[in-house]
Formats: sequence, C-alpha cells, structure tokens
Amino acid sequence: MSNLLLKVENVGIQFGGLKAVSGLNMDMHQGELIGLIGPNGAGKTTSFNMLTGVYKPTEGVITFDGKKTNNMSPHQVTKSGVSRTFQNIRLFKELSVLDNVKVANHSLAHHSVLSSILRLPSYFSGEAKMEQQSIEFLKIFGLDKYMHELAKNLPYGMQRRLEIARALAAKPKLLLLDEPAAGMNPQETHDLMELIALIREKFDLTILLIEHDMGLVMGICERIYVLDHGQLIAHGNPEDIRNNPKVIEAYLGEEVTG
Repeated sequence: MSNLLLKVENVGIQFGGLKAVSGLNMDMHQGELIGLIGPNGAGKTTSFNMLTGVYKPTEGVITFDGKKTNNMSPHQVTKSGVSRTFQNIRLFKELSVLDNVKVANHSLAHHSVLSSILRLPSYFSGEAKMEQQSIEFLKIFGLDKYMHELAKNLPYGMQRRLEIARALAAKPKLLLLDEPAAGMNPQETHDLMELIALIREKFDLTILLIEHDMGLVMGICERIYVLDHGQLIAHGNPEDIRNNPKVIEAYLGEEVTG
C-alpha cells in the first residue's frame, strides 16, 4: 500500500445541540480515488468543510500529510496541499476563464509583494510563468479556446470543468470534488469520468469524491465510504457497497443490486 496521506480519527462536529457528523473514521493513501456517498443531509459536505478548515471539528483528529489540521485556516489547509470544488459552482463569473485559473496560481506565487509594487523583473517573469501554466491547465480541460471568455458565459458543463481546473491549479496533493457531475447530462458525466481518471494519473493525485451519480462513483472509485445521519454506516469496494443491506436501505435502493 502506498503512503498514508489522510487520516480521520473519530472526527465529529456539533452545531448547538445537533451532531452533524459523529465518530467519522477514514484513511486515504497516496494515489487513491475514494467515494463519499449518502443521502441528502448525511454530513458529506460538512465532512469536506472540516477537511478544508472551513469548520473546526469539535471532536477527533484530522491528520494530512503527517500534520494535524484541526485548527488550520482554510488558507493554511490549501497551502498544505488540499484543494476542493463546491456543490454549487463558485467561479469568479465576471473574470475571464484564464483569470479564474490564474487566481489559483497566484496563491502559490513566489515573487514578493515588493516586486509586485515596484514591477521588478521577477514580478513579470513570475506572471508570465503563471499565465503559461494556467493555459496548460485549460488545454487539459479543453477550455483553452474559451480562455478570454467571461466565466459566466460558459455552458454549465464547461463551468464545472473550469472549477476543477482552478482547484487543480493550486497544485494539491489531495483534491476534494463535491458533486462534480451535478446538473450534467449523461454524455457530460461520462466525459467527466474520463477526465477525473486522466488528471488523477497525470498529476499523481489523491481524490475524494462526493457524488450522487452512482454510475460515476461505482465506475471510478476504488473504495467508498457511506454516511447516513452523520455517521459512517459502511466502507468497502464498490461491489461490497452495492450489496450492503444497510446501504441499500439508507440510500441506494433495491434497483442498484440488480
């Protein structure tokens, strides 16, 4: 087994008197593609928010790449190598497609604030490098021909791709995808499956995926965690999950077993 990258130990969070997630245990090794599924309100996005520093767990420990992240800010978590997309697309819609990706590259900029203010050669060389890297990301996602379009003018499926490209431009070790196929038609979903497999291999990524499209989850994930009412009810390979009575009762439905 490859190196352990993420370990979640008895993690939970409480809002007032309500436990949104409780006793969550997960592990991810370098290069894995893992699914996180469950009915609406199961705690999936809340778990993502804890993994990315948006929410602070009220119990348990999250360790990423050997470092405890419980009290890190979202910016610090991103710097450590975790990037994400959102269930509802969050692009800078009034910026160009290219600038949306350059924004993510800027979070990793090496030139100083002083060089930016004084417009020193290091600033211009850094900007040129970031622009070229951003264009390369757009090419991978088939978005380079739209680079000067405003993000809001892209078709829905392309906006989804742009959000993933932007997350990837931050050069993460772990990429969290929150329902990337939401709103897509079957052909777009199929193309997305191929794209996720491609970027995983090309960038040696570890990917955690929340998704309601079971065809996508079962088709590309090696292991799957299942949440229900904030608690982990099952974990295993796709075939195990497909035939797990608890999962069928809570989420999948009898038709999935056929």
